[in-house]
Amino acid sequence: MNFISIQNIDSLDKWVKQALKIKKNPLKNKKLGKNKTLVMLFFNSSLRTRLSTQKAATNLGMNVMVMNFGSEGWTLEYEDGAIMNQGASEHIKEAAAVVSQYADIIAIRAFAGLVDKEKDNAETVISGFLKYASVPVVNMESATGHPMQSLADAITMEEHKTKHRPKVVLTWAPHPRSLPQAVPNSFVEMMQKQTEMDFVITHPKGYELNPEITKDSKIEYNQDKAFENADFIYAKNWSNYKEYGKITNSDPKWTVSADKMKLTNNAKFMHCLPVRRYMIVTDEVIDSENSIVIEQANNRTYSAQLVLQKILENGK
Repeated sequence: MNFISIQNIDSLDKWVKQALKIKKNPLKNKKLGKNKTLVMLFFNSSLRTRLSTQKAATNLGMNVMVMNFGSEGWTLEYEDGAIMNQGASEHIKEAAAVVSQYADIIAIRAFAGLVDKEKDNAETVISGFLKYASVPVVNMESATGHPMQSLADAITMEEHKTKHRPKVVLTWAPHPRSLPQAVPNSFVEMMQKQTEMDFVITHPKGYELNPEITKDSKIEYNQDKAFENADFIYAKNWSNYKEYGKITNSDPKWTVSADKMKLTNNAKFMHCLPVRRYMIVTDEVIDSENSIVIEQANNRTYSAQLVLQKILENGK
């Protein structure tokens, strides 16, 4: 069993309920991971993902090895048949096979390059390990998805919803750097599995996400209109998907402010973190009682623990 995408979740409702049970007693299955090893490979930096996944594995009794592959590992070649006379020192064939000997589960974090859309959509790093590893692979954020974050988001909304059919808004906000579409992509896919929520995506024209992911999700280009009567506001930046990886809009009017939040139904504010204050959101909002970003980050442990637990149980 691999966990690569939100699409690997058969029943989101059941998974969320299971995660909430784990949260109440996180050490219940401490023996499940005894003598098992999680190897975490980071091709990009991390805070919440690294610590929460490591804690989740520890809660299950697993041994954990962490490698910052981008700075500590050999540069990898992913193309079959490549003549390796350039920068790459090791082929993914050997690397994945070798790491598999040390691991019972391999977890990987590798961001989009935001230069070559086709290459990013092909998920070169994750796909290479999926092809050549002999143990389960977990996605800790790839070029196009961050499923464990979105599972944590679903857990958080379940804990904080106050009515049967809340309105959830994913809003774009400005950022000084080009950011991938991974988090919003997985959030959209997760929301499409929610049958009891109204979902709206709002962003400037031209900032549409991959239409193969958004499908028939509602898009509203007027942020104020989208915010009306919302129960959850999830703010996130992403770079342009059509003009791939570029920043084509930096309009500060899209920053989530207290005035914007007044349009909502006393909405909870969400963000995956790290967040740029006064770019994505103002202090008034993120420091308010309605901000649930810290609880959201805490739930990363239980989304990761559920994923690891299911893989371990599947391998029995």
